[in-house]
Amino acid sequence: MSPGKVRATVVADRLAWARAMTARIRLLPLASFDAFGADPDRVAAAESYLRRALEALLDLGRHVLAKGFGVAVTEYRSVAEELARCDVLGPEEAQLLRDMAGYRNRLVHVHHDIQSEELYRICVERLDDLERVAQAYERWLRAHPERVDRDT
Repeated sequence: MSPGKVRATVVADRLAWARAMTARIRLLPLASFDAFGADPDRVAAAESYLRRALEALLDLGRHVLAKGFGVAVTEYRSVAEELARCDVLGPEEAQLLRDMAGYRNRLVHVHHDIQSEELYRICVERLDDLERVAQAYERWLRAHPERVDRDT
């Protein structure tokens, strides 16, 4: 695979999706666990929104790696490592994305082990981490306009 340019439309789409899912989580009753956990449908919605936001950020990372650097990554956990190696993400953002990949994998593959309390804590305490990674992508893209295809 040879490097080319990152598609601006893909970047915009994935970032908008991640932010929309995060916004949906913030609309849930997060003032207390009792309010959050009282409705199992609410918990399921939070889980779905979170998984989709994480996947959008990870898929964006795969796109940047494939198009911008010619690097194919098959596992979500490797996305963060490769983005750090290519200086797209700094060490802290790479660690956040690595943690996100691990949590996404837990949501998908061992969802029965995810407790409502843990999901609640993440929704209350860690949503800003998603925005931090999104902003890191944006900073890198602004710093490297030559790597972005704005026509497609």
